[in-house]
Amino acid sequence: MAADFASTFDSDDAAPPEVSPEVLAAYADAVRAQLALLGEKPDREGLAKTPDRVARSMAFLTQGYRQDARTVIGDAMFEEEHSNMILVRDIELYSMCEHHMLPFFGKAHIAYIPDGKIVGLSKLARVVDIFARRLQVQERLTVEIAQALTDVLKPRGVGVVIEAAHLCMMMRGVQKQNSTTVTSAVIGSFRDDPKTRDEFLRLIQNGSSL
Repeated sequence: MAADFASTFDSDDAAPPEVSPEVLAAYADAVRAQLALLGEKPDREGLAKTPDRVARSMAFLTQGYRQDARTVIGDAMFEEEHSNMILVRDIELYSMCEHHMLPFFGKAHIAYIPDGKIVGLSKLARVVDIFARRLQVQERLTVEIAQALTDVLKPRGVGVVIEAAHLCMMMRGVQKQNSTTVTSAVIGSFRDDPKTRDEFLRLIQNGSSL
């Protein structure tokens, strides 16, 4: 079955290369069984390739399990005597709630105060993706991003704020379409120095978009 599996996809359906065909095929079988349990006919024209597409989609959406921040940042750290706050706002993120496996999405704001090393700005967004591309709760996601940057960069402090909307609240349950969840994690000087923390929050709230 695995040999036939790869031939059923367009390029847009490509899974991360580290996921084996055997794993993808097993996941597709599970999706096919799920469709049958819903009362569907998995072999009808509109659904025939759905199990395989879902398997590859999930491999992409959970690729963070197979990545770590230190490897992704790699050699993109540079010696620099810069001691002021560095902030990247409005980093888009997409994740999946571990309770219902429904998406949540929003933006992350990340700031840090270097202690002799800075990191390429795009790497901050990549660190967000590492932890967002897993089954998550927003509270843990926020802390994991902050802790990973602390472990790798060894900065004087890190601050992370995430604002997100959760489809598990919008599509089911209380069905509140306009609710937003905000979580924060502060480490080092962002936790210990109120002025640093206040500057971070002020820049997030008052910063203008380009």
